[in-house]
Amino acid sequence: MSEQKPFTNTTQASGMDEEHIELTEQQWQQKLTPEQYHICRQKGTERAFSGEYYHNTASGTYFCTCCGERLFESATKYDSGSGWPSFFRPAARGVVKEYLDQSHAMVRTEITCARCDAHLGHVFPDGPAPTGLRYCVNSVSLQFVPGQSPELNS
Repeated sequence: MSEQKPFTNTTQASGMDEEHIELTEQQWQQKLTPEQYHICRQKGTERAFSGEYYHNTASGTYFCTCCGERLFESATKYDSGSGWPSFFRPAARGVVKEYLDQSHAMVRTEITCARCDAHLGHVFPDGPAPTGLRYCVNSVSLQFVPGQSPELNS
């Protein structure tokens, strides 16, 4: 796995008040490693069970690799057995967008960062309570910051 370039966390809340980020493909290529660019900007997928955060059980927050948006909290992460970090809900409403994905002869729901459109992974309707959803996310599209994860309010 290539080394991740550092990001600057520019958001502290839901990000819904933040401006949408639009960079040229050349700017994204300069900002990201080749692996980050492939997964986040070209909708690639890391190999199952290979991601840096698949086995991460530390408390903290997961931010978008591309823009620093707060996306997921460790309190919502669980082991789905899928091979990718899985969460049962995003950190706040509106930080993740969903799109129909019919690539690779499958019908799925793609998830992207609402602030910068980075490809995160997919969401499936087979997760645990309280949402019944499994947000299956590429580790490369995330940056983890250890610390106390906010309490859950089901």
